[in-house]
Amino acid sequence: VFDPKNPNKPVGWIRTKVNVEDHLIIPTLNPQMESPNEYAEDYVANLAQIPMDLTKPLWEIHILNMKTKDANAIAVFRIHHSIGDGISLMSLVLACTRKTSDPNAMPNFPTENKKKKSLVDTSSSFCLLGCFLWLMLVFKMIWNTFVDMCFFVATMVFLKDTKTCVKGSSGTGKAPKKFVYRILSLDDIKLVKNVMDVTINDVVLGITQAGLSQYLNKNYGEAKGDEKVQQNNLPKHIRLNSTLLVNIRPTSKIEDLIEQMEADESTTRKWEWGNSIGYILLPFHIALRDNPLDYIRSAKATIDKKKQSLEAIVTFICGKLVLKILGLKVTAALVHRMLSNTTLAFSNMVGPKEEISFYGHPMTFLAPSVYGHPQALTVHFQSYMNMMTLVLAVDQNVIPEPHKLCDDIEESLGLAKQAVEKTKVFKI
Repeated sequence: VFDPKNPNKPVGWIRTKVNVEDHLIIPTLNPQMESPNEYAEDYVANLAQIPMDLTKPLWEIHILNMKTKDANAIAVFRIHHSIGDGISLMSLVLACTRKTSDPNAMPNFPTENKKKKSLVDTSSSFCLLGCFLWLMLVFKMIWNTFVDMCFFVATMVFLKDTKTCVKGSSGTGKAPKKFVYRILSLDDIKLVKNVMDVTINDVVLGITQAGLSQYLNKNYGEAKGDEKVQQNNLPKHIRLNSTLLVNIRPTSKIEDLIEQMEADESTTRKWEWGNSIGYILLPFHIALRDNPLDYIRSAKATIDKKKQSLEAIVTFICGKLVLKILGLKVTAALVHRMLSNTTLAFSNMVGPKEEISFYGHPMTFLAPSVYGHPQALTVHFQSYMNMMTLVLAVDQNVIPEPHKLCDDIEESLGLAKQAVEKTKVFKI
């Protein structure tokens, strides 16, 4: 519920009756349109410029009954961020789906096999060494957290990213946003992952760094009038950071969410609704490298270091304290300033392993994104079956041709795949 005198000020939540028909929008379309894909992009971009109706629950479903290159129809879920963060909203949507092969079965999600290494051996001879290593690990985590938080505060206060052709400026949050996507092969990503013995997160971050480096190099080259794409036109010491949103909930299992949806109010809650996320500042290393796998190695080193830090938890706790003590206005201003001083937002979400259906309608791909923030570029990766959907949300005034950036990221994956295939042949 919002204050009638101040439509931007929320005053609380109340239970209400929902008429689904009020939230379902099916526009009349021209069946002879020349380019359904461009129409879908323009429709979503225009939708992002229309304020939501504050007199009813802040969610809508738009059905575009037209055949595109990847689907026979498109459903656009538009949900206000006050209802929840990306994890909770995507989990809510997926909790409403079922397997296409079994309409009564919930979706299955891939589980990552984590190799756990114990630092403390059961034998007494290694007990002292194990305790020492454990203390060193704790000290390292405390130190990394301290350094990361100093870096985080400095970025919020004064430390800005280098001004590049993908860096937003004042007014980016309210500027028109364009949403484009590209479906990549999850099997190719897994091939690179397995050969290099890294994670999927390492691979997608690595190919994003590679694609962004190529994209920036081409733009700097065009600005210089240099048509040689392979020449290094990048300035030295480009500072480019992304904000990575991390789920703070102790569990994000779809079964817990479904139980919560079906339980009454007196049942103990297993799922925390709303926004429950922490922030991580993730540096992107922009450079031209001879070996495409070096981008992934660099990404792995960055992510491994962030795993040995409590940055996400500390930023989440600090955010709650600031919100409680200083209020929503100050908290929003601080978050806005931090996002404004960075270049992009980045996320990667795990999706179902098998085809799912939404009330009997099979889904061919999933493409989540967000708008309204002060960054000119948002990069989302969403896995589904054997696909990985790359979704870009861009400020059209800053990045007028986002499909070129999609091309560079897709090409970077292809180069990484070729490199690991050569590595496999060499090892044999």
